[in-house]
Amino acid sequence: MTTIWHNPRCSKSRQTLDLIRERGVEPKVIAYLKEPPEQEEIRKVLGMLGIGARDLMRQKEDTYRTLDLAKVEDEEELINAMFYHPILIERPIVIHEEKAAIGRPPENVLSIL
Repeated sequence: MTTIWHNPRCSKSRQTLDLIRERGVEPKVIAYLKEPPEQEEIRKVLGMLGIGARDLMRQKEDTYRTLDLAKVEDEEELINAMFYHPILIERPIVIHEEKAAIGRPPENVLSIL
């Protein structure tokens, strides 16, 4: 099973989805801005990626600055921020079996397919 946390307004997300489909894989598409992943799912993806919560965040988003997240050190607080404000989650994220990759650039996801 392959899943993509997708934002159709994002060109990198669209390119990544196209790339996956070109490889003959039809992923489950999650419009994560409308259907945010639960905190546990975010934790699981962080583990698959081998990164901390801040590394999964779009730090240039206005919401990041408004919430003053640069000062936050607690991983759980950052995960909760992504759950309550999914715009903070870097996109796209592709999950394939027990592996995940961020599609920036889109070719990054080929390593897990």
